[in-house]
Amino acid sequence: MIKKLMGAVALMLSCTATYAAEAGFPLDRAPNLVNDLASLQNGAKLFVNYCLNCHSASSMRYNKLQEIGLTDKQIQDSLLFSGEKVGDLMKIAMTPQEGKKWFGTTPPDLSVIARAKSVNAGPSGSDYIYTYLRTFYRDTQRSTGWNNLVFPNAAMPHALWQRQGPRELTLVSMHQVEASDGTKSWERVTTLYDAQGYSTTKAEPVAHFSGHAGPPEAKFKALDPSRVAAYDRDVADLTAFMTWMAEPVQRFRIQLGVGVMIFLGLFLVVAWRLNAAYWKHVR
Repeated sequence: MIKKLMGAVALMLSCTATYAAEAGFPLDRAPNLVNDLASLQNGAKLFVNYCLNCHSASSMRYNKLQEIGLTDKQIQDSLLFSGEKVGDLMKIAMTPQEGKKWFGTTPPDLSVIARAKSVNAGPSGSDYIYTYLRTFYRDTQRSTGWNNLVFPNAAMPHALWQRQGPRELTLVSMHQVEASDGTKSWERVTTLYDAQGYSTTKAEPVAHFSGHAGPPEAKFKALDPSRVAAYDRDVADLTAFMTWMAEPVQRFRIQLGVGVMIFLGLFLVVAWRLNAAYWKHVR
C-alpha cells in the first residue's frame, strides 16, 4: 500500500513538473468571439485548411457546422476537398503511426483541446491556444526550424507562418552563475533570434540583483506589422472556432441559462405577491 501511494505521489509530481515547464510563459487573454458567427466561420475555414492536415477532430462532423451559419452547399464547396461527405467526421488520412514517425510524436486530436488545456480557476484553453499560435519563432537549432514560447521544443512547426510574416524575437532572462571561488552572482542574458532563426547571445553582469530567475521576457519585432495584425485577427477567429468545437452546445446553454434566470426572476415576483396575498388576513 505504501509503495502504491509513493508511486502515485511520484506520478503526480512528475505531471506537475511537466505542466509547469510547459505553462511557464504567461498567457494572453483570448478575445471572446464564440458568439460571433462570422468569426466562427472564418475560424472553421482556417482550421480545415491549416490544422486538419495533421490533426483530426474526430468528435466533430462537418454538418455540425450548420450551427455556425454554414449551409451544406457551403460546407461541400469550401471545406471538403478529397471526397468527404457532409455527414462525415473530421478525420485525416495520416495514421497515428505515420504521425509519430514523421514528427516524433502523434499529433493530438483537436476536438476538445480547448477544454483539455483549461486550468481550474486559471487561464482558459482559449487563452492557451491564442497565445501558443502567436508565439512561434524561427530557430535554426530545431529540426523543424521553429520553436515556441508557450510549448518549448514543440514538435509542431508553424503551419501559418506565411500569414504572419517574418518577425524577430528578443529574449531577456536572469541567470545565477558561480565563480571558481564559490561566489555567486547574477547576469542578464539577452538572446536575439533574427527572421531566419539565427541567434546571437550577450551576457552582462548585474550587480545588486535581489530577484529570482523566472520565465524570460520576450519581445517580438514584426517586420511587416500589417500582416501580423491580420494574423492576430485570424488566430482570434481560429481560437473561437476551436473553443466552440470543444463544446458546441455552449451557445445554446448560455441562451437557455439566460432564459431560465429571466423565468426565475418573473416567478419570484409572482411568488412574492402570492405570499403577500395569502398572509394579509393572518397578519
